[in-house]
Amino acid sequence: MPDWHSALQWSHARNAQGIKVVFDIIGEATTGEKEANASTKAYLDLIQSIGRERLYASISVKPSAVGYTWDKSSCLQNLLTIAREASTKKVGFEMDMEGRSLIDFTIESAKVCAAKRYPVTLALQAYQDRTSADLDSALSNGIRVRLVKGAYVGDASDFMDIQGRFKNLARRLIDSGSPFCVGTHDPELIVWTTMKAADFSERVEFGMLKGLSDQTKVDFVKNKWRVSEYVPFGENKAAYESRRKMYLDRLVALGRKPAP
Repeated sequence: MPDWHSALQWSHARNAQGIKVVFDIIGEATTGEKEANASTKAYLDLIQSIGRERLYASISVKPSAVGYTWDKSSCLQNLLTIAREASTKKVGFEMDMEGRSLIDFTIESAKVCAAKRYPVTLALQAYQDRTSADLDSALSNGIRVRLVKGAYVGDASDFMDIQGRFKNLARRLIDSGSPFCVGTHDPELIVWTTMKAADFSERVEFGMLKGLSDQTKVDFVKNKWRVSEYVPFGENKAAYESRRKMYLDRLVALGRKPAP
């Protein structure tokens, strides 16, 4: 897990390759006002740094990192503060989706940001039954969607079932005419999406994690697709690394590999 200096150097190198970076300051489940305010300030400082360094970059924020488990009202205000600053500095603002208990709050917070004309991207998880309705709600509120399979606990757990759900949702995003992102390392879903969206490549971004599918990222750029790399950094890395390990272990158990 890189520190900010390393993340900054890495990001300049990725930008030179035509790859956008999406920064996430690792710091989930803040438990009090002091921690939530410190996390919020860290994101505000990050936005300033992105502007100063002229990076091709966005930020991704988890509500749990800016006060959800402490006070929901304060959390919303922190999210709005970050979204407003990102909008002012023309830095992309994304809201990451967490466990089931945070879904309603995260979606409603994204709607509030959109209503205030702060551009926002919202992660939606294919493995949740409710996501079809949540997708309609996001699109109708002018929220850009980043479609992912899901890294927590969902309603579906079968690999093929989740793939099918992902395709159905991605098809609707393609048909919507709205810009969107798909976050996946699944080779089958990558090929399927590039085929279905071949005539609309300017509206599609492929998002992938740092350290995975590096050749695919470079190939995407060569073939005129938009691609972003999720770059987490910071000290509180245990939860993120645990989810990443579970994902890779599950692929091994299924006899599968992420895209190269």
